[in-house]
Amino acid sequence: MITKDKVIEYLDELFPDARCELHYNKDYELLIATVLSAQCTDKRVNQVTSELFSKYDIASLSNASLKDIEKIIRPVGTFTRKAMYIKTIAEELVKKQNGVVPNDREFLESLPGVGRKTCNVVLSNIYNVPAIAVDTHVERVSKRLDLARKNDTVSVVEKKLMKKFPQDKWSRLHHQMVLFGRYKCKSIAPNCTDCKFQEYCKYFKAKRK
Repeated sequence: MITKDKVIEYLDELFPDARCELHYNKDYELLIATVLSAQCTDKRVNQVTSELFSKYDIASLSNASLKDIEKIIRPVGTFTRKAMYIKTIAEELVKKQNGVVPNDREFLESLPGVGRKTCNVVLSNIYNVPAIAVDTHVERVSKRLDLARKNDTVSVVEKKLMKKFPQDKWSRLHHQMVLFGRYKCKSIAPNCTDCKFQEYCKYFKAKRK
């Protein structure tokens, strides 16, 4: 079984400066970008938000027409639903929070399109709240390294990672696991050649048989 120290040591080696790859300058921009990133790459989201955030601030976004928003965010997929999400998010932030994203998990998770993963990303990056956001990359890496079981839900994966790793490592670990899954331990054709996790990896062991 892989130890927490081995995981931390190798990920520190690979990604010493791991950080969120979504582009943002304001708190609400990160929230909206994270909502848009569902089933979409960060690279494409960044292309879309570059236009969206140059055209709208949080107040004008709350008053924007859905058609205008849809036109801009069309490349991210499911754009009709996501346009409704981000317009409503903007309306709620302006109406209830003076346009500021609060350090309030209950409020954030009440917003459309904002689940626990999105909330963890936002609170971790904006308010330095210790959190592990389990996206598809974190889930895949966790299961390949036997840090979680094959049929575990994302919430169970999150709890297991929180139990195994010290709290002061959670946020950094999240970013590192995302990058590891995105660039090395990919879903299809992962780069296993020089990976120091080979002896612990279920995928690598199965591939060798």
